[in-house]
Amino acid sequence: MNELDQLYQAIILDHAKARHGHGILENPDGESFQVNPTCGDQVTVQVNMDGDTISELVWDGKGCSISQASISVMSQLVEGKTVTEANELLDLFSELMNSRGKGIDDSKLDRLEDGSAFVGVAQFPARIKCALLGWMAMRDATIKASSMKGEGQ
Repeated sequence: MNELDQLYQAIILDHAKARHGHGILENPDGESFQVNPTCGDQVTVQVNMDGDTISELVWDGKGCSISQASISVMSQLVEGKTVTEANELLDLFSELMNSRGKGIDDSKLDRLEDGSAFVGVAQFPARIKCALLGWMAMRDATIKASSMKGEGQ
């Protein structure tokens, strides 16, 4: 294993153990529960919104270290961002996952910060759904939050 692979593996393991954003909100603006039926990984992502900005994002779930680490990275990346910015990051992460391990442009990788460590995961199609699980829940939770806020006006 080369040094870069070791670094990426360490980042994923660190996020799986020290989970950023792990928790539960009392009255979230939006919530999404997602399950990967292939392996049983599951997550509930909750968001609070300040206008179009994700002011708070927390999650609770169980699953493999890849899914848990990816959710941790995602929560760190999107909290404080607008929904548009968060969806742009989702698109970049999806592009990375669909690269089948070849990676993406360095400027895009830089925007993903610790998310760039998942380039190796993209080599394993069965693990891609694990890595994307929390991201899909984030998108769904923000959609639900936006629609709920729209109904209350």
